[in-house]
Amino acid sequence: MYTTTIKFNIPLILKEILNTLQELKAKPILVGGCVRDFFLNIPVKDYDVEIFGIDSLDIIEKSLNKFGNVKLVGKSFGVLTLKIDEYDFDFALPRIEKKIGKSHQDFEVITNPKLSFKEAAIRRDFTINAIGYDYFKEEFIDPFDGITDLKNKIIKHINDKTFCEDSLRVYRAVQFASRFDFKIAEETKVLCKQIVLSDELSYLPKERIFEEFKKLFLKSQKPSIGLNLLKELEVLVYFPELKALIDCIQDEEYHPEGDVWIHTLMALDELAKILNEEKIDDEYRKIYLFYGILCHDFGKPFCTKEINGKITSYKHESLGIEPTISFLERLTNEKKFVQIVCSLVKNHLVPFQLYLADSSLKAIKRLSLKVNIEDLCLVCLADCLGRDIKDKEKCSKAINWVLEKAKELNIHQEPIKAIVQGKDLIKLGLKPSKEFKEILDFAFDLQIDLELSKEDIINKIINKYINGVLLS
Repeated sequence: MYTTTIKFNIPLILKEILNTLQELKAKPILVGGCVRDFFLNIPVKDYDVEIFGIDSLDIIEKSLNKFGNVKLVGKSFGVLTLKIDEYDFDFALPRIEKKIGKSHQDFEVITNPKLSFKEAAIRRDFTINAIGYDYFKEEFIDPFDGITDLKNKIIKHINDKTFCEDSLRVYRAVQFASRFDFKIAEETKVLCKQIVLSDELSYLPKERIFEEFKKLFLKSQKPSIGLNLLKELEVLVYFPELKALIDCIQDEEYHPEGDVWIHTLMALDELAKILNEEKIDDEYRKIYLFYGILCHDFGKPFCTKEINGKITSYKHESLGIEPTISFLERLTNEKKFVQIVCSLVKNHLVPFQLYLADSSLKAIKRLSLKVNIEDLCLVCLADCLGRDIKDKEKCSKAINWVLEKAKELNIHQEPIKAIVQGKDLIKLGLKPSKEFKEILDFAFDLQIDLELSKEDIINKIINKYINGVLLS
């Protein structure tokens, strides 16, 4: 289908690039996400250009060099990248792909500049991602009726055979549906389930799966849509920690909404709202917060029981650490990331405990040594709001109490700092030894518990460790 009723406004620099490519007798067509997002009124910063009518990647690269540093990211795929200001451009030759192995990278790729747009687009995943735009004709090229699917909010695959060759498309279908609040076509769901049952997902690199989860979390107003689709498509067989949340009962007084799965999805949606309201831009931070809330109740299936008619899950926060680690290790190798998420899981009950106990400042100081308090408060707030209780005003009240006290001490984003350090002990004439840690721990306890000044702590150290007598 061709239409000229809508004009695609593109950056001036891209117009210059397209004119340069046309001078090579090439036919550049905008493709993929940039065209899709234009129809969805989503700001576009990434542009993919498929270049027909020329078979020399070297000639294309030389012509683009005048615009900036062109990088070849996949010679076998024929892809060049160029970053200019806030824009990212990808340039590729039209190609056909054939799966030749189990790995996500096991494809035979054949570039062919003589392919028609439709022939080249068959390898794409969904109709909404197979729409092209010819800048010079001001025409949209829509061989698979993707514009209609955009209007009807449908995620629909293009070709049965090519779709099933790339198992990552199961996750892509889920994250697109979640991001845009679209429905997945029934025939596409059938193929997704076939891929899941074939065990093809087990061959995907963890980095690729993590990236799809990242898009789901960061770009969805309601991440719960994606998680429910993972459940419906039976993908949770690969994530037993998530599957165990389903039908894990909770006390109706605190969780009238239902089982742990329902609560977790409600909490994810609440966190998405909170992060949007707080205008947090740090993607790394947002993604570990999402995983913090996703994993926060992983311990409940291990300890939930009914005692005297009351459902309890004592110590679920600490019991959740092991399943959190096993879950995350299937998605990432980054130890720091795993540690951050675990610190949020292990301490997610603490802010309310401190508030209810009207705890002293030293308890807040101790907490800052275990976890970023501001991050923890965001997770704890989402946890509290992600349920059907009536008195939700208590959530913000409790969290703000903890956060304000942490801010007073300037430890809401970083741990409290020791005012006595190793260099201070050296000044006293002490030599570095195994005893150093004991002395520094002693000094830190005095700082936190007794709120002594540095001078007073030094005097205590002198009396105990140098003179041998500790003054009370």
